[in-house]
Amino acid sequence: MENNNLKLKVRLLVMNFLQFAVWGAYLTSMGSYLVNVGLAENISWFYAIQGIVSIFMPALIGIISDRWIPAQRMLGLCHFLAAVFMGGAAFYGLNGGQEVEFSGLFTLYSLSVAFYMPTLALSNSVAYSALEGAKMDTVIHFPPIRVFGTIGFICAMIAVDFLGYQNTYMQFLVSAGLSLVLAVYAQTLPPCAVSSGTQADGGHKSVTEALGLRAFTLFREKKMAYFFIFSFLLGVSLQITNGYANPFIQSFSAVDAYKGLYFVEHANQLISLSQMSETLCILLIPFFLHRYGIKNVMLIAMFAWVLRFGFFAVGNPGSGVWLFILSMIVYGVAFDFFNVSGSLFVDKETDPAIRSSAQGLFMIMTNGLGATVGSLCAGEVINRFVYSRPMEEQLAGWSTSWFIFSAYALVVGVLFALLFKYKHEK
Repeated sequence: MENNNLKLKVRLLVMNFLQFAVWGAYLTSMGSYLVNVGLAENISWFYAIQGIVSIFMPALIGIISDRWIPAQRMLGLCHFLAAVFMGGAAFYGLNGGQEVEFSGLFTLYSLSVAFYMPTLALSNSVAYSALEGAKMDTVIHFPPIRVFGTIGFICAMIAVDFLGYQNTYMQFLVSAGLSLVLAVYAQTLPPCAVSSGTQADGGHKSVTEALGLRAFTLFREKKMAYFFIFSFLLGVSLQITNGYANPFIQSFSAVDAYKGLYFVEHANQLISLSQMSETLCILLIPFFLHRYGIKNVMLIAMFAWVLRFGFFAVGNPGSGVWLFILSMIVYGVAFDFFNVSGSLFVDKETDPAIRSSAQGLFMIMTNGLGATVGSLCAGEVINRFVYSRPMEEQLAGWSTSWFIFSAYALVVGVLFALLFKYKHEK
């Protein structure tokens, strides 16, 4: 039995490794490729579309998976389609060279992302189903499996860097290849059950229930309304550094004093410290939650975003590289502490009947609406202060932009401390 359980966990950790390696191949370096082909002012749209499709695609794919197609089959189908369109984006980049048009590349990329984003939830469903089928506790056994997803993300980032693909369309081809491998591998995973789409009493679920829209009734309660509003406001910060950290660090190559420095040439390796920090910070969450409570842990996350952006504003890849490294370290706190503590808050404060819907609403407010608005607004700020200026003025524009984002995070943190009321009980 133990040998079978070990084999199952290995199969699931391979799935998680590939799942996030697909994303890591391009998420942090795509901005530099877009700068390289003259699409710098469109970076925000490439990151915003991830939030836009996250608002509705996971729910729609989830309904299909729940009712008609087993989750492991749907996972494979979505990855196959994502691979086809991402591969198409790569070949479009190959043929376009330095004359790539926004409309063509963005369309292919958007279609790929539309099928990739639902797989984040599907891969979790496959893992939960397999572990429960083997009579294994998901709370104990899933987190170590999920950690390999972050490891896969880091490995893909570093591989793209070492292969010299940071600034080329080849990062899309790497992502497509990994997605295709997972599409095939998913067909070998333990089968997941499908339901009839009916409730326990025999009545058919309404569209509102199937899409998880019942959770919006939580806005009637002041405490929950404040929580979801601040989830949106914090979500604004989530994708900014994914889209712009790499182009920012590489922009130092225009200054003779920084040209040729290791991290200027290998920005992805520096940024990968963020994901390493994220992995380690997950281990600190139980201690902080027990000691300080959910509200204070969420506050720590908000002020960590202030430091994340602030260190970028004042650091450099030379004598100030330690500030960049600190920015990478606090990212783990900024990202994990709010996502995990926020998810636990939803779990504790909502009725079991709508708990899954409430978790979905939390993701919509942060990774959907928040990340979309944040990407587009960040694009406007950076286009104004950086890409609309001559090359010699762009570094100063970057610093101004990071200070603006840091000030925004500070205001959100202060308002949250004042307005959100929640008493910690050990």
